[in-house]
Amino acid sequence: MKQRTLAGRQVSAIGLGAMPMSMNNDKKYPSFEDAVATVHAALDAGVTLIDTADIYAPDGEEMGHNERIVAEALRTWDGDASSIFVATKGGIVLEQDGSKGRNGSPEYLRAAAEKSLAILGVDQIDLYQYHRPDRTRVYADIMKGLGALREEGLVRAVGISNASVEEIQIAIDVLGEGNLASVQNEFSPKHPGSIDELRFCATHGIAFLPWSPLGGTGGGATRVGDRYSAFREVGEAHGVSPQQAVLAWELALDPHVIPIPGARRAASITDSAQAANLELSEDEVLRLSESVGIFDD
Repeated sequence: MKQRTLAGRQVSAIGLGAMPMSMNNDKKYPSFEDAVATVHAALDAGVTLIDTADIYAPDGEEMGHNERIVAEALRTWDGDASSIFVATKGGIVLEQDGSKGRNGSPEYLRAAAEKSLAILGVDQIDLYQYHRPDRTRVYADIMKGLGALREEGLVRAVGISNASVEEIQIAIDVLGEGNLASVQNEFSPKHPGSIDELRFCATHGIAFLPWSPLGGTGGGATRVGDRYSAFREVGEAHGVSPQQAVLAWELALDPHVIPIPGARRAASITDSAQAANLELSEDEVLRLSESVGIFDD
């Protein structure tokens, strides 16, 4: 498995997005045991980056469901769990009526981080990401609260998610150049709109983690080759799945890109992990980019 840099550490070029095992569009979930087995399959395939969040849970379940899967998988894996980089997120709240809200206050994020620490069973979170902007608060104030968590040692590194270029710049200004470890935005053939954020991150040496890099749960990832024929054709030329072609294309866009494809079956993440070693030609990368409306500046 090829490596990329995240928060000063080397991690696998393909990560595991653990969300679909606890939250997805068609509301079909593996058993806890099968979910743990899927994480084990990812680790056995060379994946060393796992992305989760406190809010990832089936409807009506308490927060932390997905983090518990990750914690149990690491506890029971027969490899070196200390080599695995776990990223989690906070800032989305579950209301009493089941709806979701947002809270970016320093008090809430501190409490959320402490709960994640306890569930994951670690002394320090490798990467703590602000999940979605709380538009009732000043973004810079939220970043100050996250910076305090890092300074106090609760989290090793800070990232943000679902952020605009302006918000990324604010995070850099508040945290200091080099202290924003990552940006996690939706990016895929279906959603190429975050290319500006990807390029901005590349300019500043910030890791860019595409979420739903294959098109999302509920069939988007499964049908990506049908919806985007160029990826199917490039995959066929290399004897691999269109999903591998998509991930290899994203990796080829910039060395700071680390896709985190979601999976709820071992076979899915095992296939995705192989994309780290798929080399595309410059012409293939250009063709795929242009097929989804991305052109060189």
